[in-house]
Amino acid sequence: MSETTPGSILVINGPNLNLLGTREPEIYGHETLADVEALCRNAAAQAGYGVEFLQSNHEGVLIDAIHAARTTMVGIVINPGALTHTSVALADAISGVQLPTVEVHISNVHQREAFRHHSYISPVAASVIVGAGTNGYVLGVEHLVHLVGR
Repeated sequence: MSETTPGSILVINGPNLNLLGTREPEIYGHETLADVEALCRNAAAQAGYGVEFLQSNHEGVLIDAIHAARTTMVGIVINPGALTHTSVALADAISGVQLPTVEVHISNVHQREAFRHHSYISPVAASVIVGAGTNGYVLGVEHLVHLVGR
C-alpha cells in the first residue's frame, strides 16, 4: 500500500481479482483491476477523498490492511472474492475495526452456484452491492461517502 491521504477510503480486492479482464469475462467483464482502481479514484476524488487500493491473494494481508485502516481510513469498500464464502477471520477483522464497510461483488452471486449465496462479510457490512459489474465499485465508493457524511 502507498502513503495514506487524510480522508481516504480503503478499497480491497481479494483472491483472483488480479485476473480481472481475462478471468471468465462472460461473468466478470473485460475491465481490468487497473480500470476498477481508476473508477474508484475518480469517484472518491469527486467527493474529496483519496483512495488506498489493495489486491491480495492472501487472507492475512487483507486482514492486516483492515487492521491498519482502523486509524487511517474513513471506511472500506471490499470485494473479498471467494473469501466472502469462507472467511470468518475477514468478517471478524471488519467487525473489529468498526469502520463503515461496503461489500461489492461484480456478478450477481445470487444467480450463481448455491455456495456463493452465503456471505460471512454481509452481516458485518453496512451495505452490499451485487451484480452491477465494475460500476458496483463506484456505487460502493459513493455510498460509503454518504455513510461517512462528508
